[in-house]
Amino acid sequence: MSEARQWTSPANPEGAGLTIVLSVEDEAWDAAELGDLEVFVTETLQAAALHAGFEDGLSTEVSVTLTSDEDVREINREWRDKDRPTNVLSFPMMDLEPGDHPGPLLGDLVLAFETCAREADGEGKTFADHFRHLLVHGFLHCLGHDHVEDEDAEAMEALEVRILSAFSIADPYREDGSPESEETPGLGRRDDVSDTVER
Repeated sequence: MSEARQWTSPANPEGAGLTIVLSVEDEAWDAAELGDLEVFVTETLQAAALHAGFEDGLSTEVSVTLTSDEDVREINREWRDKDRPTNVLSFPMMDLEPGDHPGPLLGDLVLAFETCAREADGEGKTFADHFRHLLVHGFLHCLGHDHVEDEDAEAMEALEVRILSAFSIADPYREDGSPESEETPGLGRRDDVSDTVER
């Protein structure tokens, strides 16, 4: 395995005041043919921030860790008492409601490569599109969105669809018979995938 690397984006003065700290801890992410990971993550989260209503002058930082199923399984076991990997874990720094302004530190996202790849394959999606969706989904969790109650899930999903449409990604929640992996279903209203972790 290659050594982990970190990269920090400056806040974008032209758009959302979002600083991104990216840590790539598994070389599989570099081999996933996503192009420049820093650009991919930055453009995704900047778009999510703008669609989520970040105002001029609002500034916050989010950390994104791209790692393996093994690492996410350990984190999931420690923080959620669930001894299995999941696609994305969100660790918000504050307990926000949708529309609240975050503080200087928004939170952390941790993504598991193998689970993300397995889900994309099982759902007939490109890895890039699924990864982008998971980044948006986890970011919105840090902003206080959730999918526990149907009404909240519908609002969160609608915002995700709007953000993803900026990248020409079709509605990932459409019910068109797309296959799902039975082992690790993709995003949905389940408590075993893509969840928020309270610190």
